[in-house]
Amino acid sequence: MKQFHRMILRMLPGPFVAWLLVLLFLLVMQFLIKYLSQLVGKGLPGAVIAELIAYNLAYMLVLAVPMAALIATILAFGRLAESNAYLVIKSSGVSFPQLVWPVYVVGLLLTAAMWVFNTSIHPESNFRARNLWQDIRTAKPGFDLQAGIFYDGIEDYRILVGNIPVDRPNELEEITIYDYSEGARFRTDIHATKGYLEPLTDGVTLHLVLFDGEVHRKRPPGSGNAERYERLSFTRHLMRISLDDLNFTRSDPTEGRRTDRTMKSREMIALVDSLEMNVLGAQAQLLSLLTDLGTGRITHQETGFPIRDDAMLAVQLDAGVQPDVVAPGVLTPGVLAKRDLALRSLRAARVRVQGLQRDISWASDQANRYRVEIHKKYSIALACLIFMMIGAPIGLFIRKGGLGVAATMAVAIFMFHWVSLANGEKLADRNLLAPWLGMWLADIVTGLVAIWLTFVVWRDLGSIPLPAWPWSRANRTSTPEASLPS
Repeated sequence: MKQFHRMILRMLPGPFVAWLLVLLFLLVMQFLIKYLSQLVGKGLPGAVIAELIAYNLAYMLVLAVPMAALIATILAFGRLAESNAYLVIKSSGVSFPQLVWPVYVVGLLLTAAMWVFNTSIHPESNFRARNLWQDIRTAKPGFDLQAGIFYDGIEDYRILVGNIPVDRPNELEEITIYDYSEGARFRTDIHATKGYLEPLTDGVTLHLVLFDGEVHRKRPPGSGNAERYERLSFTRHLMRISLDDLNFTRSDPTEGRRTDRTMKSREMIALVDSLEMNVLGAQAQLLSLLTDLGTGRITHQETGFPIRDDAMLAVQLDAGVQPDVVAPGVLTPGVLAKRDLALRSLRAARVRVQGLQRDISWASDQANRYRVEIHKKYSIALACLIFMMIGAPIGLFIRKGGLGVAATMAVAIFMFHWVSLANGEKLADRNLLAPWLGMWLADIVTGLVAIWLTFVVWRDLGSIPLPAWPWSRANRTSTPEASLPS
């Protein structure tokens, strides 16, 4: 028995690591294809791009680990069936649960690891990735002059170049520069027929050498002199322009507002408890207020909620207004004033009721969103165990289907699980499903399928050979007798 256990456990790590790397490679390529246009042209250091990819590897691992575990389990048990080792194991009186329990232990360990990863490491990686993305999006593009287009990437400067020779990209022709460093009123205009860019030495200062041009500028008045206009001609003029605005700057990666995707599970649990306390407090205030208003109805339409007949009298007495004794049907000025005072009090109470209702609705919605995310992290972690449970019997069923069949089955199961999880999340966010049901429904369905398949293999209900896959080698090499149990 132990040698069969060791054989199975030796067959799992290789395919798991290989498929994990393949899936991570595909996800990284998808990430680069999607966001490469936002990274190119901003002069970002390579370390920053590598850091961004490393942070985003967290969500890639969340997707890749369960699927790699599923494919590895299918391949391992598929090889077990293809080599007829499973027939030998059954003939020796070993049941399927006795054979497969080490795989379940591995699935539990993998689930525990992903449980910690999803609840602690993944949210922090999302938070740092979001902060880094904000820094990248606010960074200005690198210095890039184009012929016939005003370049305004440097603060206080507008540069227009008439022509840039293709074979000499550092040489410029027909250059116009507007310098706003002293304000728009005292703008400096520089025109030159030729020029060239010197290579950057320190990375923060641009040296632009201009030839055969003029400088036009207004000078502010000083020491009693009036404002004057200057026109200067030059044969060679050197401009030093600071490129500090183009340098990529990092903000503090630990500061910023966190959302449900960037909060750790323990933080969300504490926040949900706080929101529930707020809801209970608001509900108690609302109940007290409605109880004070009574259960009858007042005929005035502007009040909008129930009130007993004596509630208006109570409001009048609280306001210090004594009711007048008048003949029936006669409205004196005192009675009208008291009625208006009561209606104003009721309107204020209605506004208070509506405010409490809004507070309760907002707090409940926020608490549900955090509950959805909490259950989602746990359900994705448990999917590792469920996928390994479902992969073992499927690997025995497909027999000689090979890698193509294993990958196809794994993709189909994973897509069903992921689509169910995504739709459950949407329904739970819209309060159409309970948060726990929306997030655990996919695990419940696939878990029941895994239990049923395990029962089928255990009870040997699948001993009758299934039709061979059309694309497999079973059509040519297998016989019905070879598929029957001993």
